[in-house]
Amino acid sequence: MPVTDLLIRNAREYGDEIALVELNPEMEETRKMSYKEYDLVQQTSSHPFRHEITWTVFNEKANRVANMLLARGIGKGDKVAILMFNCLEWLPIYFGILKTGAVAVPFNFRYTANEISYCAELSDVTVMFFGPEFVNRIEINAEEICANRTLIYVGGTCPEFAEPYYEIVSDFPSTEPGIPLTDEDEAAIYFSSGTTGFPKAILHKHRSLSQAAEMEAVHHRTTRDDCFLCIPPLYHTGAKFHWMGSLFAGSRAVLLKGTKPDIILKAVSDEHCTIVWLLVPWAQDILDALDRGDVKLSDYSLKQWRLMHIGAQPVPPSLIRHWKDYFPDHLYDTNYGLSESTGPGCVHLGLDNIAKVGAIGVPGYRWECAIRDEDGHDVAPGEVGELCVKGPGIMEGYYKNPEATAEVLKDGWLYTGDMARQDADGFYYLVDRKKDVIVSGGENIYPVEIENFLMEHPKVDDVAVIGLPDKRLGEITGAIIQLKAGVSADEEEMDRFCLTLPRYKRPKRIIFADVPRNATGKIEKPTLRKKYGVERLVESEYSS
Repeated sequence: MPVTDLLIRNAREYGDEIALVELNPEMEETRKMSYKEYDLVQQTSSHPFRHEITWTVFNEKANRVANMLLARGIGKGDKVAILMFNCLEWLPIYFGILKTGAVAVPFNFRYTANEISYCAELSDVTVMFFGPEFVNRIEINAEEICANRTLIYVGGTCPEFAEPYYEIVSDFPSTEPGIPLTDEDEAAIYFSSGTTGFPKAILHKHRSLSQAAEMEAVHHRTTRDDCFLCIPPLYHTGAKFHWMGSLFAGSRAVLLKGTKPDIILKAVSDEHCTIVWLLVPWAQDILDALDRGDVKLSDYSLKQWRLMHIGAQPVPPSLIRHWKDYFPDHLYDTNYGLSESTGPGCVHLGLDNIAKVGAIGVPGYRWECAIRDEDGHDVAPGEVGELCVKGPGIMEGYYKNPEATAEVLKDGWLYTGDMARQDADGFYYLVDRKKDVIVSGGENIYPVEIENFLMEHPKVDDVAVIGLPDKRLGEITGAIIQLKAGVSADEEEMDRFCLTLPRYKRPKRIIFADVPRNATGKIEKPTLRKKYGVERLVESEYSS
């Protein structure tokens, strides 16, 4: 069924229960007055940085957005963009778009003015909802971005080139718009990471969204008693589709603005969160803060916290082992996925498989997996090949790009571009991105393996391994190492640590520097290659 039916059901059956809570502990006095509804909250609540809505209000907000768009002629086939930070309006706007039959198009909030223009043009956007943080970026290309488009401003004082969201939606009824939808209707366009150039537009139908919602609830045994803490940006498939497990179960979720360890732990404690999805840097920050004594678990109420899971990037096994030192009773899961496969979960570790930490897991709910060579043939168990996935959450294709679609969709299988192997128990291990494999003197070297090894060093906070040009070997292995705060190390110390690695895998160059990551936690290796003068052909990224 269309995912919008789940929202309608929740409003009908659990209408008075809290659906969403927004927490913004870092909000400044000037910032909290940016939204009209925050003005009202400030006047009526003793907690100006906390706002909540019930399932009934959530659904009514979505209906007002839908009825407003329908009155403007927006419907099936139209594309409507969202360019906003996480807030209580984000998901009602998203579902309002879906209820019209139009296609929701979330934009990465890190897009430059040129990228906003490019993505709006690529995806044929006719309406864009945007927040106050993006006024300056839109003004830079206002003539291009506003051409033949309606811009709706979700904020306080509205710029001249846009229409005020709160005023226009209040004039429309909160009743169901009644647009018939099926699983085969187009629902959303997401964009590839864009870390290697302008992104591709990934088109999904309603069946993908419904699959993601049910799969998340199944994988993490989500019930109405759970509370999900959502920190990553909702434009990303990972955050949204992990949240959709709460939608499927009819349970509460918290949108937290802030990633500092004390902020995360306080939110879990105060809101009685049971499920928390973290990116690797945030989990590492929590562990580092606990190791230093900057935060103490005894200051928080965390007994209800049952599951910590991580996705969006390879997870160092050392991190999870250390996590279990502090949280021995936590269930753990890791999720592998792509925007092309409706985000996380086409492969997942599973709550009962902590002994297999290091693996990305087994095929997810209703998914199939295979590992294939360059000719499309399955490889033998234990051998490295390209991970391919097949299931009901696969994209329709890259919007208006049949050539790129044909490169990755073959006979119903999505070729992920990730290199993996399968062990004797059927668990899949991510080896590396196909394009990130380092070929040194004819040997294939997989950076993730070396990154995981270096993360075992007690002074290492983060690490990225890339290939550096070499006249003799073609490429050599370079390790960019970000040290923990307050410690020092030199190349000689790291060289000694790497002596247990096979000689050809040892980093030939050590660089002490910060490791750049994007909003979803992935290492920005193209940035590092450019910085260190690596000239190589880099394909677009699929993993998310």
